[in-house]
Amino acid sequence: MTNTTQLDQLCINTLRTLSIDAVQKAQSGHPGTPMGAAPIAYCLWQRFLRYDPENPNWPNRDRFVLSSGHASMLLYSLLFLSGVKATSQSDDGDGLAVKLDDIKHFRQAGSHCTGHPEYGRTSGVETTTGPLGQGTATSVGMAIAERWMAASYNRSEHHLFEHNVYALCGDGDMMEGISSEAASLAGHLKLANLCWIYDQNHVSIEGSTRISFTEDVAARFLSYGWQVTHVEDANDLDLLTRGYNIFLDTHDRPTLIIVQSHIGYGSPTKQDSKEAHGEALGAEEARLTKAFYGWNPDTQFHVPDGVAEHFRKHFGYRGTRLRITWEAQFSTYRKQYPELAEQIDRMQRRELPEGWDSVLPTFPADAKGLSTREASGKVMNAIAEKMPWLIGGAADLAPSTKTYLNFAHAGDFQSPNSTGSYHGRNLHYGVREHAMGAISNGLSLSGLRPYSASFLVFTDYCRGALRLSAMMKLPVISIWTHDSINLGEDGPTHQPVEQLASLRAMPGMIVLRPADANEVVEAWRVIMQITDCPVCLVLSRQALATLDRTCYAPASGVAHGAYVLADSPDHKPDVLLLGTGSEVALCLSAYEQLKKEKINARVISLPSWELFEKQSQVYQDSVLPPQISARVAVEAASSFGWERYIGIGGSVIGLDCYGLSAPMETVAKHFGFDVAHIVAAAKKQMTCHVSR
Repeated sequence: MTNTTQLDQLCINTLRTLSIDAVQKAQSGHPGTPMGAAPIAYCLWQRFLRYDPENPNWPNRDRFVLSSGHASMLLYSLLFLSGVKATSQSDDGDGLAVKLDDIKHFRQAGSHCTGHPEYGRTSGVETTTGPLGQGTATSVGMAIAERWMAASYNRSEHHLFEHNVYALCGDGDMMEGISSEAASLAGHLKLANLCWIYDQNHVSIEGSTRISFTEDVAARFLSYGWQVTHVEDANDLDLLTRGYNIFLDTHDRPTLIIVQSHIGYGSPTKQDSKEAHGEALGAEEARLTKAFYGWNPDTQFHVPDGVAEHFRKHFGYRGTRLRITWEAQFSTYRKQYPELAEQIDRMQRRELPEGWDSVLPTFPADAKGLSTREASGKVMNAIAEKMPWLIGGAADLAPSTKTYLNFAHAGDFQSPNSTGSYHGRNLHYGVREHAMGAISNGLSLSGLRPYSASFLVFTDYCRGALRLSAMMKLPVISIWTHDSINLGEDGPTHQPVEQLASLRAMPGMIVLRPADANEVVEAWRVIMQITDCPVCLVLSRQALATLDRTCYAPASGVAHGAYVLADSPDHKPDVLLLGTGSEVALCLSAYEQLKKEKINARVISLPSWELFEKQSQVYQDSVLPPQISARVAVEAASSFGWERYIGIGGSVIGLDCYGLSAPMETVAKHFGFDVAHIVAAAKKQMTCHVSR
């Protein structure tokens, strides 16, 4: 060990042994990476990280993302030894985010030390990590957010936003494609506030990375436009310090620090890398390892005198001093720039600006109508003018998804020496759907209100990031257009079928598929008021008639998830017709045809199953009367799941196969999406059920 003080080494070994003991007691987890990477994290936290343990939500704090989420015990040990406070008072009153008891109950129910870091459960966890690559990609969103906030709110005498974003990652992160997508974009944007620390230990679950991963990572990142520096020994704090200083002195590009380490096998005789990486060391090996570190092998969860104090003397004192200075500066800023300060306050509290919905358009009845993607673009632009921190973009498809902000001064987010500026509101993700989803999560975690967009079929490329946004309860807005087989000639590869059902199956995700332009308006009204979960807005490419609301129910029913759009004169229908999106108009045409035949039908627009399920049972029964069992659901997507609303005996006009390359009208007729099929299904239902 070179150039380290005795106290520094004591702190590092405390991080290691806490991780060893926690994993050993749980008989579950990964001790190897926490042991090998402990000096990397210690040096960063103790000497560089701008973070106040007394106020973990301080807006200008540096972000530390543990992308290698399997090394969670390293983060928990850091939070505990640094005395990071919980954002709400803990039950026993000590107020710590992580207590020693939590560490002793690592991976057990009720502990704040979960198997992988979970945002919202443990203060100091900046994002949920575990799926490799998600943390690195999310960190790019955090870095973009800082650059945007600095460009938007800093003034010459007030630098409110100047924090850095650090992500600790490993070989697995580097193998995942999402990291490549995100790194490529970060290099293009020249995000000099972003530092990835690559703990290169050449080990994955199957063993040495020689069997699968032999590329020159440094050369790859240099080609992305990153600064790359090397630290040959993870235990050398002087070399690590030099690496972090190189990052701080680099002002025109992101930085990758490649740190050579040896994964913690245990004692020097331990050779089974797979076991060390993914399993407890074993009681005897744990004792030998502690002895190797100069620890009493018979102690468990031991924190030597002076260790916590040392963390708080440097890490804690530095962060608290910076935060207090920042708060004084913000107080002065508030007096000079009250409107900007109010925006920052609302952003941090996830509040909407006053009058945000005063400019929402209304669309007159029109048989020709317009696509719901086009209506959405108009609504989104109106809201964005009122809400400066609504920011986002598409995966190279803004012209198709109608998600470009085109009002004056919206601009493009680009590096200042490029064609835009960091003040721009339009993000250009390129063809990088997976990274786009994770970057949106990073933007949201920083307080911005992000949206992202692509074709519905490409949600398959975004699945991991969408799932994490739902898990973290982030109000990310995902806009998916080209929503069905009505896409036509592009054929089965681009025509979504199962995607709607899969999004609806995701816990904590709200899906909205509006039927016309005014339902789009109401969908956005709902979306903007949501603060605790993500939303998928699913839109058509083709024009849809704008319904005459003097004849049919108002579109405000969207807020309930489902509503009666058209009903029988006596409100006692013989059959229920349920539809979403473009198929609602078909249901209305079938309703009019059935009326001519003296058959009473009810049309129900059901844009959001999730919102409907939140309504009272009384309301649900008023829309779907339980006594009426003759029901037909119409949706140009997988029929999976519709039985919850139509019952086992109900009829679904849907898709249980892939699409067809042909003009839209031909495709719709081929799969039975026409009035004749709906009318026939309704009549068949009536012969099979006693409705009332």
